[in-house]
Amino acid sequence: MDQDSDLRACAPFSLVGARAIAHKAVQLLTRAARANLKSSPDDSHSNLGWDGSSKRFLSQPIPVDGGVMMIGLSLCPMHLDVVRDTETTAKFDMNRRSFEGTLDWLDGQLTGAGLKPASKASLPYKLPDAVTQVDRFLPNTAASQLATLQAWFDLAQTVQSGFVKNHADVKPGPSPVRCWPHHFDIATYVQLEAGSAETARGIGVGMSPGDESYRQPYFYVNPWPHLDAADLPDAPDPGHWHTNGYVGAVATAEQILSLDDIPSSLLSFIESAFSVGRVRLDA
Repeated sequence: MDQDSDLRACAPFSLVGARAIAHKAVQLLTRAARANLKSSPDDSHSNLGWDGSSKRFLSQPIPVDGGVMMIGLSLCPMHLDVVRDTETTAKFDMNRRSFEGTLDWLDGQLTGAGLKPASKASLPYKLPDAVTQVDRFLPNTAASQLATLQAWFDLAQTVQSGFVKNHADVKPGPSPVRCWPHHFDIATYVQLEAGSAETARGIGVGMSPGDESYRQPYFYVNPWPHLDAADLPDAPDPGHWHTNGYVGAVATAEQILSLDDIPSSLLSFIESAFSVGRVRLDA
């Protein structure tokens, strides 16, 4: 199936269970990185990339034996990979395997390469209860949902990479597109001025596979500092303004699936919302 077919294969609200499984699984990758990489002040050592060619998440590179090792995760079919430089050297089928059993396998791969085991790394954040309660990976019971979830991440990588390329001239500019395992969103942050990200103007552009705000995937464009919710123009199609907790333009999966040419129309939504945010922040 192609990306568009996979996006439409399962209803957006049906992805909640698959999302919890995948969210739990990516913690394996970040724990491997946390155990073996020097901590970055922004925690970027723990984030993940999405490789569109292999349709999988990849950890940050871990130096080993003059090269690098990355831990990969494919959602459908679900398996954990060891990647040495560019070659996949080991693969673990996660179907019906427990989280602890999968972690044991990963520890063996890491220690066998002279690295520290992932099980020794703790997470500095609390995961949602639905994620914490996942103790066994059952992808066969949610194969179509996992394939659809995979397609949403692939779409996010494609569209956001195009957006980043379009704004390469902005300084300090957009960060790489990365997935953050705490909230499980994949995003770039466009810093519009030098300084701390907590105080300097910037705009986050990303995709969440769903959370407490929306029980379905959604794309967001979130200016910082927050815009005035009482003074907003019409939201770009096909989205709306989200004003509860933050003020940003949001396009839900249901809204996005109403589009004919999803990648180009979604990029247009993001660019329009980004333009609104930039004009308002520059005012």
